[in-house]
Amino acid sequence: MNERIIFPAEWYPQSAVQLTWPHAQTDWAPILDEVTDCFVSIAQEIVKREKLLIVCVDEAEVRRRLGKTNYDRIIFREMETNDTWARDHGGITVLRNGKPTVYDFVFNGWGMRFAANYDNLITRVLAQTNTFNKDADVVNMQPIVLEGGSLESDGKGTLLTTVECLASVNRNEYLNKEQLEYHLKDLFGLERVLWIENGYLAGDDTDSHIDTLARFCDERTIAYIQCTDKNDEHFEELQAMEMELKTFRTNDEKPYQLIPLPMADKVIWEGERLPATYANFLIINGAVLLPFYLSDKDQIAQKALQKTFPDREIIGIDCRALIKQHGSLHCATMQYPEGVI
Repeated sequence: MNERIIFPAEWYPQSAVQLTWPHAQTDWAPILDEVTDCFVSIAQEIVKREKLLIVCVDEAEVRRRLGKTNYDRIIFREMETNDTWARDHGGITVLRNGKPTVYDFVFNGWGMRFAANYDNLITRVLAQTNTFNKDADVVNMQPIVLEGGSLESDGKGTLLTTVECLASVNRNEYLNKEQLEYHLKDLFGLERVLWIENGYLAGDDTDSHIDTLARFCDERTIAYIQCTDKNDEHFEELQAMEMELKTFRTNDEKPYQLIPLPMADKVIWEGERLPATYANFLIINGAVLLPFYLSDKDQIAQKALQKTFPDREIIGIDCRALIKQHGSLHCATMQYPEGVI
């Protein structure tokens, strides 16, 4: 019997979301209080709706910062960590013949840009400490390098991704685009891969992760960053990306419903433009957590997503601290489908 593999979409019912908590031995040290406040805000919204897995170096300190909350829904795991981007070092879950399976890919610090020796071990340590349900398999996927932020699944056999990231030589040097697509289809049970060749954000360290640019909202709908300012450095690239999206078709050969999200207002910190993006939202049970940057664009993005997710609450989280290390809300989280935790 052929194995049936499903890569669940983010809106699939979830058992938990992982946060990897910032601490003083990370690059967050100069603004640790500021970014911790952001993590607290994210954590408080998650525990209202599902379990929260917190990976940290000091559980007592995290509890102090969280204060009064529903600790019955929080799982703590203490271990060494390099950074906080759970989307990219977290396990990636598929359903194999209905059974949850957590893939533990290699995380090499976004193409060996940053140290990742501890973060690359996090999913392994979680498995060793019985964090995952006994019915969930954990599979070591070495030597393949893969980050969750580079993958967008519609749950129906279609993957959306970018050539710039997945085909970069600093990740899987010996695999070309065609070979990568073969492996992706095999591992994730895919029928097709939609490759985006254009689009980037200034200040992005990930080689254009898809979750900064375009996101599935359902199997027929894609939300994406639209740039209409001809004077913005992103204009040509994001216009080209928009044209690509218009050529894509659903499984039944119909155009996707495209939901434009505004290009975030320019944010400069220490002389550098930061990759502020509204595409970096997180879908959880009953809600969508949307990064806010405290500008008029926040409400525009919120209204656009509310129309797209009419049955979910759209909750804004101030993510100005997160983007100072070149990521945002989705980058800092990893969801686990029902049955995993």
